[in-house]
Amino acid sequence: MEINVNTDNTIDRHQGLDERVREAVESSIGRFGEHVRRVDVHLSNQNGQKHADGDNYCMMEARVSGYEPVVVHAHAENLHLSISGAASKLKRALDSALGRLNDKKMREPVPVGEAAEAEDEFAVESDKHLTDNQ
Repeated sequence: MEINVNTDNTIDRHQGLDERVREAVESSIGRFGEHVRRVDVHLSNQNGQKHADGDNYCMMEARVSGYEPVVVHAHAENLHLSISGAASKLKRALDSALGRLNDKKMREPVPVGEAAEAEDEFAVESDKHLTDNQ
């Protein structure tokens, strides 16, 4: 799984920040490794103040094989909280998305002949109750 970290000009990007992001992503969604090809992480401070209690923003976009990209957002008073919040949301979103994808793959369609027979039996049963005058 490839993890890309991007920041705007309001965030001081350094090796420690990249490692923190990688740890958060890998610890929260590592079990989806075979499904997730790439995660793009975008960090910014919405107020533009580098060290003030501003609105720190983290957006994570996971590229999943066989599925649309999964995107989550998190705002927090500091960057570390926004990163961990987004990682937690991404885990829940992937649980849901991949669960739906696996459900679709696991379902077996009912053969057309059997589906028609089942509908005919239901129609006959429901018609019986329409004529009952109880």
